[in-house]
Amino acid sequence: MAEAVTQEFVNQTTEIATLPEITLKIMEVVQDPRSTAHDLHKIVSNDPALSARILRVVNSAFYGLPGQIGSIDRAIMLLGLNAVKNIAIAASLSKMFKNSVVCDDFSGKDLWTHSVAVGASNKLLTAAMGLALPDEAFLAGLIHDLGLVAIMQCAPEKLPQIVELTRTGISFIKAEQQILGSDHQEIGAALAKRWKFPKSFQLVTMNHHHPEELERKSRLLAVVTHISDISCAQRGLGVTVTAETQEVDNTFLKEIEIPAAKLEEILSGLEDELEVVRSMIE
Repeated sequence: MAEAVTQEFVNQTTEIATLPEITLKIMEVVQDPRSTAHDLHKIVSNDPALSARILRVVNSAFYGLPGQIGSIDRAIMLLGLNAVKNIAIAASLSKMFKNSVVCDDFSGKDLWTHSVAVGASNKLLTAAMGLALPDEAFLAGLIHDLGLVAIMQCAPEKLPQIVELTRTGISFIKAEQQILGSDHQEIGAALAKRWKFPKSFQLVTMNHHHPEELERKSRLLAVVTHISDISCAQRGLGVTVTAETQEVDNTFLKEIEIPAAKLEEILSGLEDELEVVRSMIE
């Protein structure tokens, strides 16, 4: 039953909003270890809007470069292939988070704010852990609630019912399962698979509320995203109803070797990081 419902959402969403062909090509190039900046340049140069966005990012205050960069080739070299991939995916996804207001606690704009905040939090946490994967961590946060975009597009009338059911004290995931017969984790993971996102991202979309269901060796990004998701909900950043009944489990903090007091310290810079990230991708 859940599998059939999930597939129906994925099929409908893919009809409504597919990732642009250029974004899919960029993902393919970046995932190929033999690719070079020149390979990426050949694709990007065919899309003037994306080229302009990349130049805007590389010339933003965030990079603090002394002169204005006017060459796409140079911009790609400076940003790196992964950052360009993130810019392309973020640009594609932002169009899917239409500013539809579903109910008081749920709108497309707030869901986008929450997703960007979780991405920004992931960047801060992985940096504090000494891991060199800021681009991957950010993108994992940005797409973690992809399934909610599908629900918002295909069954917006169900979301107020789900939100209302959470008011009785049950979790958002359980409320979704009761009303839809599936949940945003299942739907998001199926969409991520359809769009050929890396396996690590499929695991994040599928398990960000319950990373303990994954094997320890393959759940790092899911655990970090889980902590960020709850932390952003607690701080009122965008949509909060999906994770506001959860608390950050000390087991997961021990797993990533960040004590609770340190978590607060790291995330004290979250709003500033969120502004930097938004200026880059919006």
